[in-house]
Amino acid sequence: MSKSAFSLFVFGIYAAVVGIVLMAAPNFMLGIFGIPHTNEVWIRIVGVLALVLAFYYTQAARKGITGFFVLTVYTRSTFIIFLTAFVLFGFASPAIILFGVMDLLGAVWTGLSLRSEKK
Repeated sequence: MSKSAFSLFVFGIYAAVVGIVLMAAPNFMLGIFGIPHTNEVWIRIVGVLALVLAFYYTQAARKGITGFFVLTVYTRSTFIIFLTAFVLFGFASPAIILFGVMDLLGAVWTGLSLRSEKK
């Protein structure tokens, strides 16, 4: 497995853990990020979406689909912008930006790995 594939695989595992926690114990994670607890199904749906993304990341990594790796660098690196906007508009607490930081760090890792593999 290449370095870039490994970075995406690790990020996929992270996304799977987040997805499982959001499905099984959503209010635990909401509390950590200062988001009001809910009994509505939307947060569990977000967990399912995280699991779907995790599947894409891990399987693309296993199959070495480098075109997908590149696309995730763009999307994961912009996620922090949206979360920061949510905080600035008062929709979320600043702690939510940690999710964006995780995505950004993962994107940088993948991007640097891709760059080193081109040489």
